Amino acid sequence: MKAIVYTKYGPPEVLQLREVPKPVPKNNEVLIKIHATTVNRTDCGFRKPQYPVIIRLVNGLFKPKKTTLGSELAGEIEAIGKDVKSFKPGDMVFGLSTMNFGAHAEYICLPETASITTKPANFSFNEAAAVCDGLMVAIAFIRKIDIAIEKEILINGASGSIGSACLQLAKYYGAEVTAVCDTKNTEVVKLLGADEVIDYTQEDFTKKGKLYDVVIDSVGKSSFFRCKKILKPGGVYFSSELGYLAQNIFLALFTPINSILPGRNRGKSVKFPIPKDSKEDIIFFKELIEAGKYKAVIDRIYSLEKIVEATKYVETGQKTGNVVLTVEHHDQF
Repeated sequence: MKAIVYTKYGPPEVLQLREVPKPVPKNNEVLIKIHATTVNRTDCGFRKPQYPVIIRLVNGLFKPKKTTLGSELAGEIEAIGKDVKSFKPGDMVFGLSTMNFGAHAEYICLPETASITTKPANFSFNEAAAVCDGLMVAIAFIRKIDIAIEKEILINGASGSIGSACLQLAKYYGAEVTAVCDTKNTEVVKLLGADEVIDYTQEDFTKKGKLYDVVIDSVGKSSFFRCKKILKPGGVYFSSELGYLAQNIFLALFTPINSILPGRNRGKSVKFPIPKDSKEDIIFFKELIEAGKYKAVIDRIYSLEKIVEATKYVETGQKTGNVVLTVEHHDQF
């Protein structure tokens, strides 16, 4: 089968299309014929680590242990192991292979218990592949918010993969959302339900004077110190895993002591939840989608063979939502 392989850390050009053995499912595994996957910033962060010590400790000090990236997928089950009960050949599925990766390929084997379920009936393979990673991060944030109390939320980077997921989940749970994005994406975030839109190319969202219960920085391009002046007393700043990583981890540990401070600084804090995928969440995402409560946001679609071009585009930081890779199969009969 064809797969994208990288054997050393580096720029997008280290990604190469190669022939590799087709996997065979173990007794508890399913073999998925992948029709669509994505390039996301987790892929980019592992290929050329922004935080080399952390990533290399996880994925190999000198060269990557997991040589095929790709965490999001949608496809069809081709075969199952003898102990598999919840899937059958022919089932259309979608989901995540977050830390094991492997979705930048024609086939992947995953345990029956992995973060996969049957594909939403109202989504194409491309749409289904483009939702789970952003939702996984977004739901880690949203679950830390009591929206009945912390109702006014600002999302910086609301048109990205994580930001658009945060926006839609926050609206689903009843929040009032101010979306920050660039000019070309203002209509997109309005369609996703934003109550107010700030074009960051025209004005600084930290200088408008309005206060929020929660600020979510979904792109890692702001900081708690810039945003705390727009937080209400007791307000919370959430950050994604990029940007001011070390700073935000430190602040998440120590800003809870702000609860003893008086006045405008009372309780302003940083939260840094660690996203974790689960089958239960993928099932919940499917229910949202089939109920018409969630839209896939796709910027560009490339073929698997165009992985380098797709990756370079993702790394511009200008994508809207997600970048999808389609996987064509040329089976031999």
